[in-house]
Amino acid sequence: MKFEIKSRWTGAVIFTADIDCDDGASHGIHLGLAVKVAVKAGANLADADLAGADLAHANLARANLARANLARADLAR
Repeated sequence: MKFEIKSRWTGAVIFTADIDCDDGASHGIHLGLAVKVAVKAGANLADADLAGADLAHANLARANLARANLARADLAR
């Protein structure tokens, strides 16, 4: 399925990821999977709205998350 990561300020699409996830999964799961795809692709996620994303165990090394909204994001390892 296609999932869009959007700007926290404008709502414009920053990155579109093709993720393999159950449609019934939470928004946080979908968003977390999309972020992992985006980071792998080298996408610039500055200013992204990542609120509530499930980023547990995500390797965010070298990810540009400047000014990204990470409120309620799960960053556990």
